[in-house]
Amino acid sequence: MSLVDTLKSVVGMDPTKHADPDMLTVLDALKRLEPKPLQSLEAPEARRQPGPADAVRKVMLEQGISPPLSDVITQDISIPGPGGSNAARVYRPEGIGPFPVILYFHGGGWVIGDIETYDATPRAIATLTRCIVVSAHYRQAPEQKFPAAHADANAAYDWLLANAATLGGDGHRVAVMGESAGANLAINVAIYARDYDLLPPAHQVLVYPVAGNDTGTASYHENSNARPLSKDMMLWFIEQVVRTPEDKNSTLINVLAADLKGLPPTTVITAGIDPLRTDGEKLVERLREAGVPVEHQNYEGATHEFFGMATVVQAAKHAQATVAAKLKAALGVPDTAPAAGYVVR
Repeated sequence: MSLVDTLKSVVGMDPTKHADPDMLTVLDALKRLEPKPLQSLEAPEARRQPGPADAVRKVMLEQGISPPLSDVITQDISIPGPGGSNAARVYRPEGIGPFPVILYFHGGGWVIGDIETYDATPRAIATLTRCIVVSAHYRQAPEQKFPAAHADANAAYDWLLANAATLGGDGHRVAVMGESAGANLAINVAIYARDYDLLPPAHQVLVYPVAGNDTGTASYHENSNARPLSKDMMLWFIEQVVRTPEDKNSTLINVLAADLKGLPPTTVITAGIDPLRTDGEKLVERLREAGVPVEHQNYEGATHEFFGMATVVQAAKHAQATVAAKLKAALGVPDTAPAAGYVVR
């Protein structure tokens, strides 16, 4: 970390001032929604706070932007897990199947967020890939502590392999994907599939993953006061999730310490203005050391949560197109040219 970045973290400067203009527009809209700091709240109230998805809707309304046209059909279902059934949403493209299937896990620090607040990403990926996307919810902390979410994610993968055909999907062409805490669940599902000799995912997409247990990394310092995710918020999430301090050392959370050999080809997306950026960068290194093919793209002027903002943020359009192209190639779907117009730095 440079001396300038160190000074920024010490004096509390806002790193989001260097965000792309369209990203700043969303952050301004979120600020005007006046969410309370999550770290000052109990989990139930934190789940009711305005979030990035609300800010995107506000920008779309203010700028007269209509939702993109899509022929994706949705169906809300339940998936059984070890603690009971969990909500899930199926995004199915029109046409004749069976379609490849992508299992998606939303973010929210294993505490907040659900299939409704994270609707944009699976809807876009289903549209772009012409695959079925299953967005699977999971038990959340602090009501259900670690490792409840991980157990539910594994159960969702088991269920999908057995039931893909009932959704119009092909259970032999499956990928996993997640954002933030959901990306942590996705890579752990891939590890679970390897360790239990299940059909491996053909590809895994990890969007700004929670991959380590070190909150003193370069990106945590540089972006300690970032929006919409700060260091204090991440510390609050961790406090809600773990049963004991030792839980933070589990390789389910600290994936950087896990055995990563034999995992599927991987796409990692990171954001420059994100405390978790270094987690993603280190995970890319560890995966490559383990012999896993990896493509990594960092969007320097974007923040955490940007990926689902393609209606208003150009970086998200590019990132979604990049991810869709990788998934289509891995799952045997005819490819088309990704959207252009955003410079990856």
